[in-house]
Amino acid sequence: MIEPNPFETLRQIAGGYCLSRGLHVVANLAIADKLDETPRTAAELAVSVGAHPEALARVLRLLSAHGVFESCDGKFRHSLASRMLRTDHPQSMRDYVRMWGLPPFWASFGEMEQSVRTGLSVGDKVIPGGLWAYFAQNPDANAIFNATMVTKARTQIAGILAAYDFSGFNLIGDIGGGRGHLLSALLERVPTAKGVLFDLPHVVKDDAGVVSPRLTRQAGDFFKDKLPVCDAYLVMEVIHDWSDAESVSILKAIRRVAPLHAKLLLIEEMIPDGPGPAWSKMLDIHMLALIGGKQRTRQEYEVLFDAAGFSFKREIDTGAGISILEAV
Repeated sequence: MIEPNPFETLRQIAGGYCLSRGLHVVANLAIADKLDETPRTAAELAVSVGAHPEALARVLRLLSAHGVFESCDGKFRHSLASRMLRTDHPQSMRDYVRMWGLPPFWASFGEMEQSVRTGLSVGDKVIPGGLWAYFAQNPDANAIFNATMVTKARTQIAGILAAYDFSGFNLIGDIGGGRGHLLSALLERVPTAKGVLFDLPHVVKDDAGVVSPRLTRQAGDFFKDKLPVCDAYLVMEVIHDWSDAESVSILKAIRRVAPLHAKLLLIEEMIPDGPGPAWSKMLDIHMLALIGGKQRTRQEYEVLFDAAGFSFKREIDTGAGISILEAV
């Protein structure tokens, strides 16, 4: 095995942010939507989106070198990855990419040294009031964020429903469940169950989500308001948004209302024990800088369960890049 050149390793990482930023820009400009099955020059694409021809060509050349679009004879054509940037792709990643380029996400890394020195988020510094207030006050950005959560959920829901038997529950609460895509899909799978979607007022008032007639919406703040009494509680990618103390507070809020027979199903992407690369390790740094949350190992989640009065039972790998942690 050839050892990587350490100089090349460092400079690729040090200057590599132009690659992710270029991807954000191309997604914002909807370049992929303007490219069909016929290869086109950067100049042709630039005219269709109002961009500078040479500048766009240089960005597309970089992205093509990394598998997003393909360059051939002075023209560009789709790759498998660039097709997923199309708005009409069934697994479109356009909004997902755009979300990472939103002002608070991007600006937080300019201040990341402060997070490393203090262990605290710089979200309030770059966005007064923090990320959730930003989304509440910026409908366009909130729409991109919500669409991103739908995209992620769509790729994971099938694995979640296949990995766990929900048929024994009568009333299922989805805490911080966004627009209810997971809960709606679950209720479709379990026709005898009903569901309660609990999230912030500006989230649950959005009627664009896929909902079931057996789904009830409850607006509230899980730090302040009483949660619904249910047989099972879904908490999907919520706890990773918060510090340990805040996470325990959320879990305690569930514990206060949960009947003794209820089950807590925490759904998160685990940090693996091995030393190799993993998206969860990268996502962990986004959580640190932007909102003060963190990705965790299973053992770290077990500590949170214990502190909140829950007993961890098992981890279920859904096969969709995310795990279900069951506790009672």
